[in-house]
Amino acid sequence: MTDISKTTVTPQANKPAGGKKNRLLLMFLPVLVAVLLLLAPVPNGLEPHAWHFFAIFVGVIVGLIFEPLPGAVIGLTGVVVIALFSQWLLFSPAELADPKFKMAAQSFKWAVSGFGNSTVWLIFGAFMFAAGYDKTQFGRRLALILVKYLGRRSLTLGYAITFADLLLAPFTPSNTARSGGTIYPIIANLPPLYGSKPNDPSARKIGSYLMWVAITAACITSSMFLSALAPNLLALGIVNSITGINISWGTWFFAFLPVGLLLLLTMPLLAYWFYPPEVKINDEVPRWATAELAKLGKMSRHEILLLVFVCCALAMWIFAASFIEPAMAALLVVVLMLWTGVLNWNDITSNKPAWNTFAWFATLVALADGLSRTGFIAWLGKEGAATMGGISPGTATIVLLLAFYLLHYLFASTTAHTTALLPAMLTIGAAIPGINMQVFCLLMVTSLGIMGIITPYGTGPSPIYYGSGYLPTKDYWRLGTIFGAIFLAALLLIGYPWMMMMF
Repeated sequence: MTDISKTTVTPQANKPAGGKKNRLLLMFLPVLVAVLLLLAPVPNGLEPHAWHFFAIFVGVIVGLIFEPLPGAVIGLTGVVVIALFSQWLLFSPAELADPKFKMAAQSFKWAVSGFGNSTVWLIFGAFMFAAGYDKTQFGRRLALILVKYLGRRSLTLGYAITFADLLLAPFTPSNTARSGGTIYPIIANLPPLYGSKPNDPSARKIGSYLMWVAITAACITSSMFLSALAPNLLALGIVNSITGINISWGTWFFAFLPVGLLLLLTMPLLAYWFYPPEVKINDEVPRWATAELAKLGKMSRHEILLLVFVCCALAMWIFAASFIEPAMAALLVVVLMLWTGVLNWNDITSNKPAWNTFAWFATLVALADGLSRTGFIAWLGKEGAATMGGISPGTATIVLLLAFYLLHYLFASTTAHTTALLPAMLTIGAAIPGINMQVFCLLMVTSLGIMGIITPYGTGPSPIYYGSGYLPTKDYWRLGTIFGAIFLAALLLIGYPWMMMMF
């Protein structure tokens, strides 16, 4: 039979809908939004520079939604504008009044701070892992095995990806490592087997569906297990220090269990309905996969080396997280791949998607960090506390959870979100008479994983799947809104009553 992976398709025209005029309008829109906010009165209790920073941040988010230019360009523009005008956008009057304060140096230091973030480097390492899977054809071999046994139906492939993440999640305290280092490099080899290519109309054949299932599964399992997401452990320490409440691994797991099971069992089907693949059933592909596996023959030396390296990385992520940073473990494996010939230096330097995502996510991390640095997040928490007086405990719990969840639009890191907002939310909750703090804390901490679905920068794996070329910007934001609402509704309608029964 014809090699399905070489099916020809007509490339999608690389022109924005509506032509040049529409593109100029979309380029002007983020600037207009930022200028309008800059001209708006500064809210009471907020420093002017913090409000001005927020105005630029919102302009960047609008730009990322409509994407008149590549996301990395928009993010870099925002960082450069703030750094150039840091006297009015980044630094407080007290900092500027200090004679020892060097504004130019500090502006640059802040602008490039995201490039030193460990999650950014872990994402980069994930792309290198994927390159190793692709070059050695080990990823193709694993993809063919999946297709051979489960590839007749697209839906069964979706469930296979979901359960693969579920099996790894309890033992991998980084969803970026889990998704980028193991799941993504394998499933990236699946779409081409069906003639589904990135950045192309054929992406909707099956690639778009599989990538969306993968990111949703990563978010669900990150909430399901205390040990599946690094900020979960951070959240645990914050809860204990502020409220004195201890949450065990088992308590966390059973508190989220009904929600987690429901979402894991239904999510591939929901994705199948909301974002249906064009290829639903194909009897010929599994037979072709069997023949292709026979052609591959035995595993090569480089495939075996890659398998050993990946297992070592997984072991370090699971058992040695306290001794070696997950990002450093990934970089160690990249170095080993280079020394053993699994990859060469040209494979690193020519990987455009990896460098594009690296630059894009690094700028967003810096911008999100700036919201805390300028005091905007602290002001937001204080204002939230002032508006909660006289509200019933049940209503207050729901309102605070909604705020905590939706404010994730402002963050490019779950860790930053946890650090900046969780203490404020816990402090507000503790001040409300009659609130069940055990339940309130559990709702807050178990929402950290699922909230990552709402944006293409909301959690570590998001830029990886978004950067795959199978999830266009408008589709990601639309689906993020839909599935974010579903996840939140499940937590409120199922998780909240269940936790109230537990405590």
